[in-house]
Amino acid sequence: MMRKQNIRHLSLPQLQEVFATMGEKPFRAKQVYEWLWLKQAPDFESMTNLSKPLRATLEENFSLPSIKIDTTQQSSDGTIKSRFRLHDNHLVEGVLIPTSSRQTACVSSQVGCSLSCKFCATGYMDRKRNLEFDEIFDEVALINKQALEQSGKKLTNIVYMGMGEPLLNYKNVLKSIERITSPDGLGMSPKRITVSTAGVAKMIQQLGDDQVRFNLALSLHAANDKKRSEIMPINETNNLKVLVEALNYFYKATQNEISFEYILFKDFNDSEKDADELIKIYRQVPVDLVNIIEYNPIDHARFQKPTPEATEAFMDYLGKHRVNARLRRSRGKDIDAACGQLANKA
Repeated sequence: MMRKQNIRHLSLPQLQEVFATMGEKPFRAKQVYEWLWLKQAPDFESMTNLSKPLRATLEENFSLPSIKIDTTQQSSDGTIKSRFRLHDNHLVEGVLIPTSSRQTACVSSQVGCSLSCKFCATGYMDRKRNLEFDEIFDEVALINKQALEQSGKKLTNIVYMGMGEPLLNYKNVLKSIERITSPDGLGMSPKRITVSTAGVAKMIQQLGDDQVRFNLALSLHAANDKKRSEIMPINETNNLKVLVEALNYFYKATQNEISFEYILFKDFNDSEKDADELIKIYRQVPVDLVNIIEYNPIDHARFQKPTPEATEAFMDYLGKHRVNARLRRSRGKDIDAACGQLANKA
């Protein structure tokens, strides 16, 4: 049995060609394209301004494997975690993080992850496959719908900080952003999108070459190679010197915002010496902001959260040395929806 082609993998010109061979008028292709991206139709049956025979023909010749919400959990702080079921029954998670000024979607780019970061629940899962660009788009569209239902407000920001390493699914991540930012997609500004990477230097440079318009976040978490390699095996092939060079290349090519993510671990990276090392890296890259993140415990990891006093001392020290740092309070901890906790637990 031949596998049907995913209709969303056709561009508008390709769709127009298909409709021409079917003897359909050209405007029908545009109608279908709008149903797929602007209206986010979950199936052909929903395309109500098409004739029933045309809908049946599309159903016969194409697939439309949209993702579906499997379960949702709502945190006491308003955060909503959704587990999405893909067409092949794999599961990924996404999070809506609402605040008074923002509605942020945190989305996944892979089923599992191959990088094995020691503090991250997803890192203890195997990588099953990359998400297709239309699946990532669906995550954002479904979380946007949740935001509208909850608060009457659309998404204001998207962060690729969920499950997986976005730069190891490079083409699909870029194509998903193209669809999300397109006027015939979700029409969001690329300046409202941040892609977070554990540090794939070659692909960071590629982002510069491709003149992307979104922001970049580096998951730093330790500012010397010995400690970083201990918790992030990727550092053995993408060390700090190489990453600094790649980030400067990216900035020179795009002028886009760069931020650092730095989770504080008790008695590991929270000393004054660690802060000094972080300051040193900060001064080598045009970093807009350092997000200091509260650690969220997970089942497998040995790490602990520092005391509030140690966190405050770390933040004060950075402030005295004119580092633009912000303490990011974790949201959704009670439902395992906070940073580093996504692991398909319901």
